[in-house]
Amino acid sequence: MANKFGTDILIQAKDPRKAALFYVEHLGFEITDDNPKMMGLHGKHINLFIEPGPPLGPVLEVTVDSVEKAKARLVKNGCVVVKDEPGFPRCYIKDPYGLIYNLRN
Repeated sequence: MANKFGTDILIQAKDPRKAALFYVEHLGFEITDDNPKMMGLHGKHINLFIEPGPPLGPVLEVTVDSVEKAKARLVKNGCVVVKDEPGFPRCYIKDPYGLIYNLRN
């Protein structure tokens, strides 16, 4: 299994622009994609994306060989699908320890 964490972290906020400005002003990020549906901020070591919506907590990126196989295996072992939008593509999984990640090919 050659899965790996990506450099992207995603959060949700009622006002993504306001949240983005917080990270610009206080952590030195730069807004690199000023899109109201998905604000993009790139830092030296990680990229932060902010989408509109109720907060779920941080969502990490995990690259897997097969999203469907990984999703089935994880659900069988106690994980919960938080959001599944294959057309986006987006598959948020919450594991038994509280970590949420987006499975990607």
